[in-house]
Amino acid sequence: MSSSPKLQTELGDSITTALSAHPQWYAIRTRSRHEKMVAEQLQRQEIESFLPLVKRTRKWSDRTKEVELPLFSGYNFVRVALTSPDRLRVLQTHGVAGFVGINGCGTAIPDGQIEDIRTLLASKVPFQEQPFLRVGQRVRIRGGSLDGVEGILSAQNEDRSLVISLEPIQRSLSVRIQGYAVEPV
Repeated sequence: MSSSPKLQTELGDSITTALSAHPQWYAIRTRSRHEKMVAEQLQRQEIESFLPLVKRTRKWSDRTKEVELPLFSGYNFVRVALTSPDRLRVLQTHGVAGFVGINGCGTAIPDGQIEDIRTLLASKVPFQEQPFLRVGQRVRIRGGSLDGVEGILSAQNEDRSLVISLEPIQRSLSVRIQGYAVEPV
């Protein structure tokens, strides 16, 4: 015996409401160069947030200085329940452009992905940013003798690199894991 469409919709809505009542990580877009200011405001409002920063050397005509820059420019991360008043407080924070996701509702990021980024940054292991690519995606080669050749990506990195991806903002990081033991999840 199948259930009615109305019952299925009500069940789906109650499951969505239950999930959105539980705090989860979400990416938020910020105005250009407002990432640190947004993070400070969220901290003052006691909203759990995460702004991954990396140290980069910048050269000016008269000096060279090491500065902390956002790892993902234009983005911060917040841990809120979508049904809580915190969601509105995040949106009202000066410099916040909105949640990343379909219709600005926000797409939850698994806790493990945020922890992976924190662990990587704390370890001080060298890494590099990677373009967000999926196997099966059409790509174009840039540089070298095959510059401009297009095709479908069928495999990635045979050089033992671990790619950590944040799907909602379509950003990835690559860290070399040559010499490390790995196991399946």
